[in-house]
Amino acid sequence: MRVSLQGYILVPPEDLTAVRQALPLHISLTRQEAGCILFEVTESHQQTGRFDVHEQFVDRPAFEAHQARVKNSDWGAISRHAERFYQITEDDL
Repeated sequence: MRVSLQGYILVPPEDLTAVRQALPLHISLTRQEAGCILFEVTESHQQTGRFDVHEQFVDRPAFEAHQARVKNSDWGAISRHAERFYQITEDDL
C-alpha cells in the first residue's frame, strides 16, 4: 500500500536561513531513495516559516526507511526545532 504524507512544517525565525540552505540537498537525497514516488517541499509565500510538504512512497517499509534516514541526517539536525503538522495515509496504488 502506498504511503502519503501531506502537511506542513513551521520553522522558527532563527532557523530559517539554515533550513532554506539545507532544503535542496534534503529534497535531492529523498528523491533518490528507493521507493520514493514524490517528494515536494514548498516555502509558503503567505506565511513566513511555513513549508508545505507532500510525500509519497511505494509502501510502509520505504516510508519508514526515509523517516529513519532523515532522523539521523543533517536535515534532521537543522530542522529539529520545526513544528510538524502531518497527515499520513495509506492506499492501494
